[in-house]
Formats: sequence, structure tokens, C-alpha cells
Amino acid sequence: MKHLRTLLVLALLIPIFSLQAQEDETTESTDTTLKGQFEDLERVSTNYRSTNGVAYEVIKLSSLNDIKKNIFDTISTANKTIKELTGTINANNAEIESLNNKLQETTNNLNNVTEEKDSISFFGALISKGAYNFILWSIIFGLLLLLLFFIYRFRNSNFLTQQAKSALAELEEEYETHRRRSLEREQKISRQLQDELNKQKKS
Repeated sequence: MKHLRTLLVLALLIPIFSLQAQEDETTESTDTTLKGQFEDLERVSTNYRSTNGVAYEVIKLSSLNDIKKNIFDTISTANKTIKELTGTINANNAEIESLNNKLQETTNNLNNVTEEKDSISFFGALISKGAYNFILWSIIFGLLLLLLFFIYRFRNSNFLTQQAKSALAELEEEYETHRRRSLEREQKISRQLQDELNKQKKS
């Protein structure tokens, strides 16, 4: 009686454990990817061998339609994702292009500011500070040389003027001496002539 009761309990528990094991196996083998779905489809399909010995896999049409629908959904989702990613890439490229343009503009502005900072307006043209300093010092040096030349010319002219005045004074002095001597000589001759005339009258 006890053995019969034990067999009856085992007979009831075996289907329960078998059902639980099948559910666990189904849960563990469930794979939602296309590869997993094809593997499940292959696993649940039945074998069929024709009279000529060719082996076939018999698949339920509903299972085939399900996997076909899943394939189309996956492709549609992939295309949608590709379009979204393409749009995102294009937007990123446009933003990168805009940032590159702004960077180039900023770089150009910085170069212009740096050039203006390092340059000086000279007669309406921007020249570097080095060139401006060179031109400025060249002008100052040229003016200094010109001033020295004029000072030399002035001193030389002054020296020549003094020499001319001195020579003129000497010439005037010589002329005055000559005039005085000539006058004395003339007076002397006149006296001698007068004396001769007086002698002739007495005789």
C-alpha cells in the first residue's frame, strides 16, 4: 500500500517537474534577436525526407510570417535609425562648419588686432613699429646731418666774411696811406714848384 502511494505521488510530480523544466528551458532559450529567432524556428521545425532522399525542414507558415514581419520591422527600425543618425551627423557637420567659420573669423580678427597693435598709421598706411622707428630715426638723423651742414656752411661763410672784412679794412688802410702819401707828394711838388716860380721872379 505504501509503495502504491509513493508511485502515485511520483506519477503526479513528474509531469509538474517536466512542465517546469520546459518553461525554464523556454525562458532560457528565448532570444529576441533575428539570429535567435531563426535558431528557435529551426529548433521547432520538423524534418521531412522526400522519396528521392532529399531532407526538408517543415516550418509553420505562421512562424515564417512572424519572423518575416520581425525582419521587416527590424529593417524599418534600422532605416529609421540610419536616417536619424544621418540627420544628426549632418547637423553636427553643419555645426562643425559653422564653428570652423567662426574660429577662422575670430583668428582673422585677432590677427588684424595684433597687426594694428604692432603697427602705426604713417601717412594713412599701416606700417610696423620697427619700420616706423627706422623711418623716424632716419629722418632725425638726416635732419641732424642737414643742421650740421648748415652750421658748417654758416661758420665757413662767417669766416669768409670776417676775412673779407679784414681784407677790406687792410685795403682801405693801404688806400688811405697811399692817398695821404700822394697828397703829401703833391703838396711837396706844389711847394717846390712855387719855390721855383718865386726864384724866377727874383732873378
